[in-house]
Amino acid sequence: MENLKRTDPAIYEAILNETAREQQKILLIASENYASRAVLEAQGSIFTNKYAEGYPGRRYYGGCEYADTVEKLAIDRAREIFGAEHINVQPHSGSQANMAVYFSVLKPGDTILGMSLAHGGHLSHGASVNFTGSLYKSISYGVTRDTGRIDMEEVRALALQHKPRMIVVGASAYSRIIDFETFSSIAKEAGAYLLADIAHIAGLIAAGEHPSPVPYADFVTTTTHKTLRGPRGGMIMCKAEYAKAVDKAIFPGIQGGPLVHVIAAKAVAFKEALQPDFRDYQRRVIRNAGRLAAGLVERGFSIFSGGTDNHLMLVDLTSMNVTGKEAEEALDKSGVTVNKNAIPHDTKPPTVTSGIRLGTPSITSRGMGEAEMDEIADIIATVVKNTGNSSMPETMSKRVAALCNKFPVYTP
Repeated sequence: MENLKRTDPAIYEAILNETAREQQKILLIASENYASRAVLEAQGSIFTNKYAEGYPGRRYYGGCEYADTVEKLAIDRAREIFGAEHINVQPHSGSQANMAVYFSVLKPGDTILGMSLAHGGHLSHGASVNFTGSLYKSISYGVTRDTGRIDMEEVRALALQHKPRMIVVGASAYSRIIDFETFSSIAKEAGAYLLADIAHIAGLIAAGEHPSPVPYADFVTTTTHKTLRGPRGGMIMCKAEYAKAVDKAIFPGIQGGPLVHVIAAKAVAFKEALQPDFRDYQRRVIRNAGRLAAGLVERGFSIFSGGTDNHLMLVDLTSMNVTGKEAEEALDKSGVTVNKNAIPHDTKPPTVTSGIRLGTPSITSRGMGEAEMDEIADIIATVVKNTGNSSMPETMSKRVAALCNKFPVYTP
């Protein structure tokens, strides 16, 4: 990065510092991952110079022949992975992908039924502070107190009572298998469209380690980072009958020129996801999550819903008399990055919370396995149980450093 170092030393230094942070800390943010060098190179490519409004073969600018090549490759590879009838790889984010789906078939004031943000859903599934809560009448379903799992009978009852135009299924803090087939049945019974947001579990689905919603949902949206391990961006998959409406909703509906350099990086990530070792990686992500959850339970922690079927877990800290905020801060000082997270039926505000969310995609990308999960569980337990001990960060940092040095990521 010699040109950057010379032109903008401050940004150059920030990149070096971030590189060091990602190398020297154990990253357990469930929605993060390490993109490959090939993905990073594609995203940082000369395609950042190119405007390509429109779609392959139907652009509003000249000179798009290679942009067309890139976008077609991304679409073809995504179709090979997921088997969808139509794919749009232009959304800049998962939320914009969701917005385009809503705009393609809904009108302001229509009713949507989605998972409550407080129970593990996403902002764009109907939260009052989001555009979905402003434009649409939002009804929420959640999880039960006793099992921590989605109450499908509640979903059905709410759907039949409120007759939503769209049912949204997907979550950002839900650790169990999602029953897309039953959601589809409920949507049909209620006369609703079904949107499956698989942003968190797309990589697991791509590898066949989680049921796919593609055969059941009218629309499927996802981010392309998280478990897919690509660049930050979004994607829409849908039935062929909605193709024109979805494409029009993205451009010219809510976006102008697509980010061709990001689409190139998406194409690279999709090619990586088609390789045999990607399935092995996703299996290890799930095994690691299960082992980490079990290790925490063995050390006295409570995992919401009792465990995990996927890449993440929600740790209930109520019995520890420690807030999510306190745990996040203490762990960060010790070299472990997590995020505070509300638990369903939480009595604390979102800025404090009673839980933390943990995920294993990043540490699995580093090559860590189940033995390392036991060590990480012990580090987390020791820190959280001793948040008032000022010497704890120094002690734990040495154990974290030993793990990170054994499993390097990038070099500056």
